[in-house]
Amino acid sequence: MLNFTFQNPTRIHFGEGQIKAVAKEIPANAKVLVTYGGGSIKSNGVYDQVVEALKDHSWFEFSGIEPNPSYDTLIKAQALIEQHDIDYLLAVGGGSVIDGTKFIAAAALFEGDDPWDIVAKQAPIKQALPMGAVLTLPATGSESNGGSVVTRDGCKLPFGSPLVRPQFAVLDPQVTLSLSDRQIGNGVVDAFIHIMEQYLTYSVNGKVQDRFSEGLLQTLIEEGPKALASETKEDLEIRSNIMWSATMALNGLIGAGVPQDWSTHMIGHELTAAYGIDHARTLSIVLPGVMKVRREQKREKLLQYAERVWQITDGDDDARIDLAITKTEQFFSQMQVPVRLSEVDLTEKDVDTLIKNLTLHGMTTLGEQGEITPEISREILMQAL
Repeated sequence: MLNFTFQNPTRIHFGEGQIKAVAKEIPANAKVLVTYGGGSIKSNGVYDQVVEALKDHSWFEFSGIEPNPSYDTLIKAQALIEQHDIDYLLAVGGGSVIDGTKFIAAAALFEGDDPWDIVAKQAPIKQALPMGAVLTLPATGSESNGGSVVTRDGCKLPFGSPLVRPQFAVLDPQVTLSLSDRQIGNGVVDAFIHIMEQYLTYSVNGKVQDRFSEGLLQTLIEEGPKALASETKEDLEIRSNIMWSATMALNGLIGAGVPQDWSTHMIGHELTAAYGIDHARTLSIVLPGVMKVRREQKREKLLQYAERVWQITDGDDDARIDLAITKTEQFFSQMQVPVRLSEVDLTEKDVDTLIKNLTLHGMTTLGEQGEITPEISREILMQAL
């Protein structure tokens, strides 16, 4: 196992009716800016619960944060922060709203000339407004980590800092009952691939991390399809297990002390930026290609994945790896997401655009060993055709 330092100070309030915990989490004298997206929280009852929780607070709101949050949208919040002397942020929504609010928090106290430098130049974040989160769509794990992704001018780029990690997060599985099948499928697959990017690398004898990861993967495989099935769609226990799995997938625990490979995400970001494809759907297209092209480098872990997650024990090594990849693709299809570029109407010509953009954005040494060059990324995308 590799050396590591792990701390996750986000306080989680999990379960039905927990939005009321917001009232005590945010200081009584704080001036709060509630951030959210397109307004679905007003139709599913979440907004009303937040309003009730904040009835004794001074608060304002900023809406319109879109999927893959746009810098041009987020920067508009700064005027409200200055106008009302905001000193606390509450993100109410899915990963994009929380990601966007992290940027708002950092930009509000940024000492440089251009807040975009936080993302484009990875300018150090020395201070940020405190924030909390009410999660409505389990997927990204952003509610309890310090990572974020922001989009601008066709670029989807990450940044991160412990200073933008939410101080608390409310996870009420009841609010996920209003999600569409597309949102459910995307969320399960996003969480699944977060786990895979920390698990499917090479062994450092991190037995605890591996077993946690395998358990989470199996939970998503078992529960994900049930959340789409008509007879079990309303089952709160199923939604609870999915919601907690998505949080555990990216709160730092399973990634502590093990190598990580975020090539699927980096390649996927280019698909979203160039063609507007849902984040999770880019991942479901790219990951099988990574598994195929990097099978020799990941052979030991692929065999472990095959046996422990899919219970594949028959056949030679190559046959077991092939079947594990096939079962992964079948699971993604069961969750109603694509596994080929052709399913989203992209061709080899589009691969050229994606490789050009990867190179332009400095994504030239990806993978757990930094060995995935643009040429290897091309192989991965060609496998995905």
